[in-house]
Amino acid sequence: MAESVDGPFISALRESAREAKLVMLAAIYETSPITHRVYDTAVWIDAAGNVVSVYRKLHLYDAFGFKESDKFHPGADIAPLVNVGDAHCGTMICYDLRFPELARLLNLDGANILFAPSGWVQGDLKVEHWQTMIKARALENGCFVIAPNQVGNIYTGHSMAVDPLGRTLFDLQENEGLAVIDIDLGMVKEVREKLPLLQNRRTDVYDKHRR
Repeated sequence: MAESVDGPFISALRESAREAKLVMLAAIYETSPITHRVYDTAVWIDAAGNVVSVYRKLHLYDAFGFKESDKFHPGADIAPLVNVGDAHCGTMICYDLRFPELARLLNLDGANILFAPSGWVQGDLKVEHWQTMIKARALENGCFVIAPNQVGNIYTGHSMAVDPLGRTLFDLQENEGLAVIDIDLGMVKEVREKLPLLQNRRTDVYDKHRR
């Protein structure tokens, strides 16, 4: 069922975005150049219906008895930020949340919101892991994190949004639904001034131990 970014699913969303004048982020299984492997891809569409960013998941979920590398092909790089007014949006997917390096790189590029569409799989403590990772990525970077997650089947649900101090703005629990929130981007500047983690990094030391 995988298709290209210019396939029928994204084409239909582009038309909807154009009609509604809305920015959209959609996740698909995208065809890859490797036989029997697909990309796990997040596609940004602007309010004019243009594809403005394509992110292919970097970290494959070979953990807890799963082996995504049997069916997925990893992406090769982070995606450019998507700028919507004053919102500078960085993109991650699911298992990427467990890797703080990616979130930090996106924030160093200027992100003030991270988006992480996900299919977080059920298991012991997995809801706790999900909630902790989202809050950690927000706290350590002083940014908002928006993380929609699939429900039903093998997935945990708990679509969430978290502010730069790690406070939960909403949690849809195990329900499928729609949440609408107002985000004050001035809070990112305020938090980063009070808790200047990005400025207080010791890159002179880190660089000596790069692995």
